Formats: sequence, structure tokens, C-alpha cells
Amino acid sequence: MIDAKSMPSEGSAAGSCSSRPLTGAMADEVERLLSGRTRDIRLSGDLRRRFDEKSWRQTAKVIRSWMIWVAFVDVLTLALNAILLPHPVVLSMVAPACLLPPAAVFMAIVWSKPRAATVQRASLLAGMSLILLSVALVGVFAGGEFYERHLNIMLFVATSAITIFSVPLAWTIAIACYAVCLYFILQWHNPILEAGSVVAATLFFSCGIIATVVARRTMNILAQKTFLLDCRDRRRVAELADANARLERLARTDPLTGIANRRWMMQTLEGLWRDGRETGVVAAMLMCDIDHFKALNDKLGHGEGDRCLVKVAGIIQSCVRADRDLVSRHGGEEFLIVLPDAEEEEAVGVAKRIRESVEAAALPNPSSGVGPSVTISVGVALKSALDSDISLTNLQHQADMALYRAKEAGRNQVCVFRRPQQAALSAAEQIAARR
Repeated sequence: MIDAKSMPSEGSAAGSCSSRPLTGAMADEVERLLSGRTRDIRLSGDLRRRFDEKSWRQTAKVIRSWMIWVAFVDVLTLALNAILLPHPVVLSMVAPACLLPPAAVFMAIVWSKPRAATVQRASLLAGMSLILLSVALVGVFAGGEFYERHLNIMLFVATSAITIFSVPLAWTIAIACYAVCLYFILQWHNPILEAGSVVAATLFFSCGIIATVVARRTMNILAQKTFLLDCRDRRRVAELADANARLERLARTDPLTGIANRRWMMQTLEGLWRDGRETGVVAAMLMCDIDHFKALNDKLGHGEGDRCLVKVAGIIQSCVRADRDLVSRHGGEEFLIVLPDAEEEEAVGVAKRIRESVEAAALPNPSSGVGPSVTISVGVALKSALDSDISLTNLQHQADMALYRAKEAGRNQVCVFRRPQQAALSAAEQIAARR
């Protein structure tokens, strides 16, 4: 049902409003209306506006189809009458019959797109008035048996419009009253009917019209209830989706530092390795560990330790490419970083930048054996596209070994994992450089 006060503006997409999430007040109103009796449902405010925008397209389509069909039937009936009826009778029908097609076509054009509420209401009431008057006057002008027959047809046309037009109840009542009044006035002037017969016939048809209006009101209320149920279902689905999204974020996020946790990192890396089986995966893995972190906790307390972890996580994130690189808290004071498509020089540069940035932050760690502030050791492992035999587990183990060597060498430094042949080549290069 379309509210006269809240028609969608021209150019708006019908139904687009209903896709927006409900506000808290609107959700409360939906629950209140659905908890009461169906017959007491009354939409107002934003809910009514959303309902109107959602239902406008279907209502307009029904009205346009009905108008085109009525105009077609009118022209077809006039053509058949021209063949079957005497010429004088047909001539008397032409003038009033010609009122209907233009009125119907005009209404179909007006309802082809959303317009102002006053335009929609005026066009519907004026168009229906002309259509009903045209059908009635055809019988009045023809006279005789056509007089009462066409008045009955006029009521049938009004009833069909009331039944299928999902418009505000006030509009429906206006069409119904007009049809009954027109029937009564024209029948009162019917020379072959007595006053008592006119009153009796009018009362009889009024009962039918009233029943149709009541049925239309019930259909409008049921349509509004369906809309409310849809709104509630959409809100519940949205709330469930939000809850699932929050759970998903919690499942993959470290609650202290806010960065990815170990579980999410390993799942992501498994996908990366699986997708790159044929073409090979080029990646660098950095394993970082805060030096003497247990001593920091023991000396300054776990609260200061937690703050240290949060700040170090932020520093690491600021040193990598936000759109490509992966950072996670691997456990305790360890962080795992994966740099896709990174060569050794770039990976070592990132590792050094992380180490230097942590040291420059001068976070207190008075019990550290390296210095008065927090430092970090970094192990780097690399996998090129040619290293097809290196698995994810192997690369992580290599990063761990490089980290262990960095700690053995005195901490607060970066160490790159070298395979035996790579280590021999590197040593030879160093000797050659000395010579």
C-alpha cells in the first residue's frame, strides 16, 4: 500500500530503502507491531516510507496493466457493438466511450515512474472517475436495456479496481463512494425503475462494495505485516552476520596486540603454498623474538610486558607493506612475518628496519643483558621459485634456526639462514673480497 504522504521521489529506485539496516527505534517499532494483533498494524514514519518505496513498483505495474487492459476492452467492445448493434445505438455510445481510453492511457503514463504524492493521488482519482463515468454514460446514452446493464458493469469495474489496487485505504474509499453515488444518481433518473427498486439495488451493491473495501483493507494490513516480518528477518540475518564476523575476527586476531594470531597466519600460509605449487612460491619468512622478555616481566611486571608487546607489534606493522605483508603474533614474545615476492636484500632490509625501530623506541628493559631498552632478534629464511622442495614447515624451521643463531651471536641482530652450499659460497665470497 502506498502512503499518500510518503511516495518515493522521482528517480528513486523502488525498494532500495528497504535494503538499508533498521535503526534501533525502527527495530523496536517492528517488534512492537508484530507482538500485537495483526488488525492493529499501522505503519508510520520511516517504516511507512520504506514500505511505500518497496511496494511502489509492484503497485504501479498493476495499475498500468489494469489501465491498458480496460482501454483495450473498451475499444474492442465498441468495435463489436458497431458490428452487432443498430447504427443509431452505436452512434450514441461513441461519444461517452471515447472518454475512457485517453483517461486510462494518461494514468498509465503518470504511473510509469515515481511522482509526487499529490500527482499520484489526483491522477488515480480523476482517472477512475472518468473511466467509471464513461462506462456508465455509455448505457445512459444508449438507453433501454443498456442503461442498467452498463451501470452494473460500472460497479464491476470499480470493484475490480478496488480489489487489485494496493493504494491507501482513503483512496479506496473515495473510489468506492464515487461509484455507489454515481450508480444511485443515474439509476434514480432511470425511467424504467421505481424509487424503491433504485434504493434496494443501491443498498445491495453497496454491501458488495463495502465487502470489497474491507477485503482490500485486510490485504493491505497483511502486506504490511509481511513487510515487517521481512524487516525483522533482515535485521536478524544482519545481526547474525555481524556476530559471525566478530567471531571470525576473534578467531584470527591476537586479543592483546590486535594483529593476526598464529592460527590465522598458518591457515593463510597453507593457502599461499597450496596456490603456488605449480608456479613456485617466492617468499621470505622473518621470525622475531624480544630479547630477555622474561626478565622484563620479572622486573617490571606483566602489565608492562603486555604494553611492550603491543608497542613492538605496532612497530613491526609500521615497517612492512600493509597491503601485502603478513604479520602475526606467533606466541609469547615471538612474531612471525611473511613477505611475499621478496628477495633476500629486501627481506634483510625489512628485518634491519624492524630491529632498528624497536631499539630506537627505547622501551625500558632494565634487566636486559643487551642494553637498558628493549631489543629484538630476527631470523630470516628465504624460499625462491626454484626451491620446490622447501615446504612451509621447512621454511619456518629455517627461520627458527636463523633466530637461534642471532641469539647465540649476542642478540639484537639479524641473521639469515644459509644452507650448507650457500654458507660455503658466502665464505668464499668473503675471502675473495679480503684478497
